[in-house]
Amino acid sequence: MTDSGAGGSGDNKDTEPLEPPSPRAPADSPAPGAASPTREFSFQSGAVGSAPATAASDIDGVRFDDGLTDGLGGGLLGGMRAPTVPDVPSPISARYLFPTEKYRGEWRRHWVHLMPWYVIGTLATFIMGLASGMLTKWESESRDTALTVTVVAWLLILGFVGWKILDWYMDRFILTNKRIMLIQGVITRSVAMMPLGRVTDMKYAQTPMGRMLNYGEFIIESAGQDQALRNVPHLPNPNELYLQMCEEMYEPEAVDEREAEPEEDLIPEEEPVKKDAEA
Repeated sequence: MTDSGAGGSGDNKDTEPLEPPSPRAPADSPAPGAASPTREFSFQSGAVGSAPATAASDIDGVRFDDGLTDGLGGGLLGGMRAPTVPDVPSPISARYLFPTEKYRGEWRRHWVHLMPWYVIGTLATFIMGLASGMLTKWESESRDTALTVTVVAWLLILGFVGWKILDWYMDRFILTNKRIMLIQGVITRSVAMMPLGRVTDMKYAQTPMGRMLNYGEFIIESAGQDQALRNVPHLPNPNELYLQMCEEMYEPEAVDEREAEPEEDLIPEEEPVKKDAEA
């Protein structure tokens, strides 16, 4: 074919295919042949499926149990974290443990346990404000007395709600390698205990709301007739707690072995660099 250019020339021109431009290196990338300042992850030769070596600065300040707690106890709502179990008992529960048993954890009831008292306090505040507004417009000699009675009743209700919150904070469900305990009360303390060896059946139940908010009710059966720990409602993370209790009852040696294992060194030792012999 004959192509005519802008100047009217009809000469045939042989064109060569254009090569794509070479990709530009990032501004912070090193020049070719220069030593790379970035970290490199190298696999050990001869190891199939081995993990890459990680520099110490990459994992500095990172807790290795964060990934485990992120996947536990989320319920049906995302972004919820399972509460961490302390390594040592709190002063509230330490006084009820004897030295030869091994502490496994303690839990407070789920915050939904306080929901009725939150509702009562909110309604009392709303009713007190409404009644106070109506009494200020009431032209009577007993208006001040009615206002005083309303405020005192409101303060008493709030004080009772605060007492229930304190009672919730002081309650503990404790698990050791020998028994389970339920501690209740603020002034009058009640300690219910059941040996793990006497537990014949255990299950937990979750309502739809319990599945969403991640709480459940534990039902424990034992060989005795009088069972102080038969029903324990509103315990958080019931699935994880159930598995932990079952493992403690049926595989106590595995739990002790896992607790005694030292943390593995996640940073592999660097192999000595072999230098070429000088000519």
